[in-house]
Amino acid sequence: MRKVKGNTLCVIQTKTSETNAIGETVNTWTDTVLVQGVLGLQSGDSKRPVYNAKIEESTHVFVCDYIDTIYDLADQDVRCIIKGKMYDVMLIDNPDELNYHLEIYLKLVGGQNG
Repeated sequence: MRKVKGNTLCVIQTKTSETNAIGETVNTWTDTVLVQGVLGLQSGDSKRPVYNAKIEESTHVFVCDYIDTIYDLADQDVRCIIKGKMYDVMLIDNPDELNYHLEIYLKLVGGQNG
């Protein structure tokens, strides 16, 4: 049963690292979970005057229903893709350990080439 009525889809990806034949680390991102929820801005800024180019820095929170699979990813290297934008996952929180909903704290990543 859905408790959080959201209109935003989030693809949660996990990273695996391997070493290729010449010793370089090659990272691969794999889609792990697709979840529906709500995305909210926490803080943000555009630093055009500082860098003479528009550089957006923002943090967000994605709220979704509690799902064991997602909460189990809390100690792994994960990222989210939401509406074509890439976000680093800073924290996956189960408030008060109630197993009701999850709050996934995100930071917008620049250079959306993966």
